Amino acid sequence: MKIGFIGCGNMGMAMLNGILASGMTGREELIASAKSEATRDKIKHELKINLAASNLEIVQLADIVFLAVKPQYYAAVIAEIKAAARPEQIFVSIAPGKSMQWLKEQFAAPVKLVRAMPNTPAMVGEGMTAYCVNELVTAQEKEQTARICACFGKAEEVEEGMMDAVTAVSGSSPAYVFLFVEAMADAAVAAGMPRAKAYTFAAQAVLGSARMVLETGMHPGALKDMVCSPGGTTIEAVRVLEEKGLRSSVMEAMKACAEKAGRM
Repeated sequence: MKIGFIGCGNMGMAMLNGILASGMTGREELIASAKSEATRDKIKHELKINLAASNLEIVQLADIVFLAVKPQYYAAVIAEIKAAARPEQIFVSIAPGKSMQWLKEQFAAPVKLVRAMPNTPAMVGEGMTAYCVNELVTAQEKEQTARICACFGKAEEVEEGMMDAVTAVSGSSPAYVFLFVEAMADAAVAAGMPRAKAYTFAAQAVLGSARMVLETGMHPGALKDMVCSPGGTTIEAVRVLEEKGLRSSVMEAMKACAEKAGRM
């Protein structure tokens, strides 16, 4: 099974690194294209996978094609490749806001389509990918695509109508978390901790807390209460976060993110 990537930016690189790290397939089965010379060099010398001479070559050689370009380039790329699409091929879109109906109209022919929303933690095997498929994708093909996405993290099928929410809650959310880690580290530095150590402490706290949510199955509020001793330091910090509107800010940011995704 040959897997092709049209585009190899941050998200494409993260997914390809995840696939390679998982050992799911060999480098000889992966092929990618890129517009910039710098990215083409990364494909050849960092990823050490096959470099395609063109987007068209990807479609001619690959069984599964990931469309990993920026959303604004989708129409032009699909116009370039659609004549070479084969009935048995699977095309996986990772663009926010590009519906299955829109993709179908761009191809102007029956095409097996998967709409996916991964995130950059795929680079370290901790990605979260949502996916949905059109009616031409068989159950076996859906499972095959899900296995590819699961090799660099978790993958779950969702209804297409949830995709804008997925963009906000997982596709874009690593950026929110990085901001939070940076802010915690800055505060630790202000309190006298060396910056490198501050990043380690902050990031490990976030990692461990996330694992507690996933592995205990407990409500996040209950886990928060476990840390907040009566009259203690943690509840005082939580009081300030509530006063400053942390939860409301996060909700408003995600609402804006989802609405932007719907307009793309």
